[in-house]
Amino acid sequence: MIATPAWPPQSTPRLYVAGPLAPGSIRIDGTAAHYLGVVMRIKPGVPVKLFDDMTGEWLAVATSIGKRDLMLDVTERLRARDAVPDLWLCAAPLKKGRVDWMAEKACELGVARFVPVITRRTIVDKPNVDRLRAHMIEAAEQCDRTAIPEIADPIKLASLLRDWPADRTLFFADETGGAPAAQAMQVGSGVAAILIGPEGGFDSEERLAIRACPQAVGITLGPRILRADTAAAAAIAVWMASAGDWDR
Repeated sequence: MIATPAWPPQSTPRLYVAGPLAPGSIRIDGTAAHYLGVVMRIKPGVPVKLFDDMTGEWLAVATSIGKRDLMLDVTERLRARDAVPDLWLCAAPLKKGRVDWMAEKACELGVARFVPVITRRTIVDKPNVDRLRAHMIEAAEQCDRTAIPEIADPIKLASLLRDWPADRTLFFADETGGAPAAQAMQVGSGVAAILIGPEGGFDSEERLAIRACPQAVGITLGPRILRADTAAAAAIAVWMASAGDWDR
């Protein structure tokens, strides 16, 4: 007996659109239309998965393909928006390329919110938030995520610490020493944030200010000194594993 092919196929293109999505026709233009029509070369009748960061993921079928736009018929909702672990990444912006990689991996690993933090040694004090969001959207399209991390406005470290929520643990990567990350992250309410400094780390006054925050917990990430973007990905991975996100 011939098996019925999976529908939609595993190879179905996946695309973020500004929602909210609902059954009916939708017009796609700009770079999204170029991706579907030129890069993926979809034809009428080909399925496309859409998600909007609000209502979840939907199945659509291409109905017409134009030179600069195309029409899709949204037919059914495949699943609701993901339940996102309540983890923030608070990190000093890095040079272009490295901060883009950090934002991309934060999305792939499941972070709920990204907060650019300006420190004394921060190289880039005005990060391009729109570009970071674009990288997160591309990551969400690739990793099957339906929720895109919120990106906060850049904030100075002193302001971040002054207004820090009383119920949120702040794990900060401290190159001068702290509890092993896996050990420290086993304890807590499940509402947390990870603070990563710039290339060169926090200066001594900043470190004292962080340690003075009642919710702060210094952690180490192994015997080697990691680059800031690597440290962010490593710390997020440890927290997600400890919180059970990888058990699903």
